[in-house]
Amino acid sequence: MTSVTPTVDRGSLRRAFLASLSGTSLEWYDFAAYSVAAATVFGHQFFPAGDPLVSTMAAFSTYAVGYLSRPLGGFVFGRLGDVIGRKRVLVITLLLTGTATFLIGVLPTHAAIGGMAAVLLVLLRFAQGVGIGGEWGGAVLLSSEFGEPGKRGFWASAAQIGPPAGNLLANGVLALLSLLLTEAQFESWGWRVAFLLSAALVGFGLWIRLKLEETPVFKRLAETGDRASAPISEVFKYERRALLAAIFVRVCPDVLYALFTVFVLTYMTQELDMSRGQGLAAVMIGSACQLVLMPAFGALSDRMNRRRLYLIATIAAAIWPFVFFPMVAGRSFGLLLVGIVIALVIHAALYGPQAALVTEQFTERLRYTGSSLAYTLAGVIGGAIAPLLFTSLLAGFDSWVALALYVVVTAVVSVVGVALAREARDEIQVVES
Repeated sequence: MTSVTPTVDRGSLRRAFLASLSGTSLEWYDFAAYSVAAATVFGHQFFPAGDPLVSTMAAFSTYAVGYLSRPLGGFVFGRLGDVIGRKRVLVITLLLTGTATFLIGVLPTHAAIGGMAAVLLVLLRFAQGVGIGGEWGGAVLLSSEFGEPGKRGFWASAAQIGPPAGNLLANGVLALLSLLLTEAQFESWGWRVAFLLSAALVGFGLWIRLKLEETPVFKRLAETGDRASAPISEVFKYERRALLAAIFVRVCPDVLYALFTVFVLTYMTQELDMSRGQGLAAVMIGSACQLVLMPAFGALSDRMNRRRLYLIATIAAAIWPFVFFPMVAGRSFGLLLVGIVIALVIHAALYGPQAALVTEQFTERLRYTGSSLAYTLAGVIGGAIAPLLFTSLLAGFDSWVALALYVVVTAVVSVVGVALAREARDEIQVVES
């Protein structure tokens, strides 16, 4: 038995990095546009009620649907990724998410078709979640399996740049629309523009992915006949510890991101009486910083112990809300900006190395399935309920302390995950003749 490291084709590696980055950026553009709209517009457009807080909670419930549907995408597309290959599955997930987002842009509101508007919105949100559930694992493998195992942290971070890039694009478009349009115009039709633009982004993403070859690791699995025939059952039977570790390490970053890119918009407008534009600007600047910090922290995790870096960042995530909320109580935009940027730096220190940490828990033949299941199941207990729970905690306790303690609980879960996690595995093992 000997370890074989794939020969690196620099051209294919760069194309894979771009394909991974562009696809996840598009899908997170879709997701981020929905997140912002849920926090600011969807409440009264699709779930009208007398209490603005109740409408917001209803809108965040549909936000959660996008996470709750992810495991279905993880189960279906994760399995297919280990059976038929990474590339073909990623084309399907891109089309699914992009189409659902475009249709949200033309969806009639409650004023036009009554309760059916909310039903259709939930169905399209469900489709978005299924697409992203199958996207992440493959996007990570697309870039990391073209490169050297010793640089997995950096190359796998291509998919991790997608959330801040997509968030930056979505918030940028929505902020520009807010500046160019009146409040009435934005709430009437302006928000739809951000969703309709996904059609152009889908075209670009497909062009990149269709030109790419299958990853060298999957090619070798196919050549040796070592592809899994029942990858889901094999993961649950043979790699339970890896699955639990990968799920737990993802919980805290998901909740932290939901707090400082989604719920913070609700908190600052409803509790601090600050403008939506100020919040969007702060999130955009923080996301711009993450574009550089994600690969930087991914590369750093290749040079130091990945688990140790993750542990340090998790502790920082638990502490920061206790600093942030008193800091912004004075309604200063400057302090709000600093607070959100630092929060997203901490998130980058977690999210940059996360792709490598999660995928290297699993053997190569089960890597797409295991990574997808971990990503999507963690989303259900992390990011799915976070905005809704933040809203409920604030309404119930009328204090930011409850929100901060919630983050601490999720940090403890991720620390347990780090303890369960194994060090990096070698690449695929084959028998030399």
